[in-house]
Amino acid sequence: MTQPRSRVDLYAAIRREARSGMSNRALQCKHGVGFRTVTAALESVWPKERKQPPKRGSRLDACRVVIDDWLRSDLDAPRKQRHTAKRIFDRLLDEHDGAGLVSYWMVREYVATRRREIRVEVGREPANAYIPQEHLPGREAEVDFGDVAIRLRGELVTCALFSLRPSYSGKAVHRVSASAGQEAFFEGHVHAFNVLGGVPTGKIRYDNLKAAVASVIGFSRQRVEADRWTAVRSHYGIEAFYCQPGIQGAHEKGGVEGQIGWFRRNHLVPIPEVDFLAELNAMVDAWDEADDARRIGSRARTVGEHFATEQPLLAPLPTEPFETGRYSVVCRHRSSWKQTSASTSTTTAGSVCV
Repeated sequence: MTQPRSRVDLYAAIRREARSGMSNRALQCKHGVGFRTVTAALESVWPKERKQPPKRGSRLDACRVVIDDWLRSDLDAPRKQRHTAKRIFDRLLDEHDGAGLVSYWMVREYVATRRREIRVEVGREPANAYIPQEHLPGREAEVDFGDVAIRLRGELVTCALFSLRPSYSGKAVHRVSASAGQEAFFEGHVHAFNVLGGVPTGKIRYDNLKAAVASVIGFSRQRVEADRWTAVRSHYGIEAFYCQPGIQGAHEKGGVEGQIGWFRRNHLVPIPEVDFLAELNAMVDAWDEADDARRIGSRARTVGEHFATEQPLLAPLPTEPFETGRYSVVCRHRSSWKQTSASTSTTTAGSVCV
């Protein structure tokens, strides 16, 4: 006999067969349960909730009150003369016979959490609050790079995967390049905007990519931008939003970071083998197009259906293309060669440029 799928089904089967005259012993044998289970099924149609086992205590429990008192005393102490986890551990050993009772790692883990909780309790620090993000169609997007491994002409190499993801529809556009340099950063934008058929009218979220940011000013969102990136933003009308450095800003563009991981797991496993990056990027374009049929999370509509709503709300593309690369002029003067990287360079009399 097929076993019931849940305890409710099991109880229903036991009650049904008991009404037909089957004995308690026969019910136990048939369903492979004990006397108590059969008795409970006959008493109620609903199984009783299992009791949660009591929370196991910690050896640190005896010291929690003492540690909390020390941390509270630190609230009014000079910043450079407050208890560290190491100092608390030493005091427990010396003043409270903590040897063999607690370890440094137990104290360190507890202090790391409890210190901030105490500051929140007394109003010295705001509590963390998280609000689900909602995005309007055509307004925002996120950009990031991720590392991917490929076999290029038989050799395993690490390349950079560019991803631009509109926040509303989630229709990400990807591009693989040899590095995450400025040219690849710009080419990724140009390709993505051409595929999307427009530019988001609001903010595009970035972390502190070297291709865009020359330096970060303190802990604020102000950045010193690279000149060429400023030119790209001006050409396309991009409003850049720079996330906080480090772990504090990780959630601010979690959509594109999760998208890069999803793309790697679903399209780059097993590791693709190609002879040219252009060959791989053609495959990437096909994968991006096929992904229009997928649903993100619990959404009722597909990525393509959401993008059909979003696309008409994007800003139109500029009429003139943007040159993403650099080019050099090599000049020969007499018996020497000279190379200049600026496109506006001039030559002197007697020079031949090639």
